[in-house]
Amino acid sequence: PEFVNRIDEIVVFHALSENEISQIARIQLRSLEARLAKLDIRLDVSPEALEAIAKVGFDPIYGARPLKRAIQQEMENPLAREILAGNFVAGDTVHVAEKNRKMTFSKR
Repeated sequence: PEFVNRIDEIVVFHALSENEISQIARIQLRSLEARLAKLDIRLDVSPEALEAIAKVGFDPIYGARPLKRAIQQEMENPLAREILAGNFVAGDTVHVAEKNRKMTFSKR
């Protein structure tokens, strides 16, 4: 009976696909968009940037867990520095693109 109980408690997880990781990245970016909206700054992320962040934040073993840290390191922190430097202000739309495996930020 003890062995059967242990088997009943096993949960099987299937690896996430790249498409699912991209969807999770979009959801995570909504949080950043909401925080920027409080500063009256809009965020426009290119499909290439979204794909790049999804690849950086994906780990076959941990799934999407590293994604949040990747978004922080690749987008939030550099963008925060740009905002603090006065490069983006209220009313701006920040376009995020990917170039040579780096995120680039420009006004739209």
